[in-house]
Amino acid sequence: MEVALDPTRVAILDALAEPGSATTVAAVVGLTRQKVNYHLKALEAHGLVEPVETRAWGGIRERFLRRSARHLVVSPEVLQRSAIDPDAVADRLSAAYLIAVNARTVSEVGAITMAAASGIRMPTLTVDTVIGFDSPEDRAAFAADLQAAVAALVSRYHDDQGRPHRLTISSYPQPKESS
Repeated sequence: MEVALDPTRVAILDALAEPGSATTVAAVVGLTRQKVNYHLKALEAHGLVEPVETRAWGGIRERFLRRSARHLVVSPEVLQRSAIDPDAVADRLSAAYLIAVNARTVSEVGAITMAAASGIRMPTLTVDTVIGFDSPEDRAAFAADLQAAVAALVSRYHDDQGRPHRLTISSYPQPKESS
């Protein structure tokens, strides 16, 4: 994380959305080719960029690299020794519980993705929407209806012999967009 979060390296990773060389990236980020090359070596050593091709220009060989992933998500275990256990949070309606559940999701999906063979799709389902509640009573009624609907669906489709999938549903006030 330390390697990836350096501001210069963040700019280099952004510049490598499309494959580039130390020379082409240097022109984009405003550094010398030598400095960019230094940072590219560090990024490559940590698996954050990968070689794409080498082009010969006269007697010079120019390496082209690209970033290894579009996004970098930090597993909670990187920032603290043990992840927050959702079962250890008593208040199921608290922000702490929401964070613990979503941190577990990041850890589990990250581990599954890393373990999966290249090119194998992981079966997932994501529902992301925004709903406006007129009152706290409406929000509570929606939560009760949603819980009942999910319980009915789980009882209809669950099979003890089937491959388990974790289902989480989160709701929180949407932050105001910055202008």
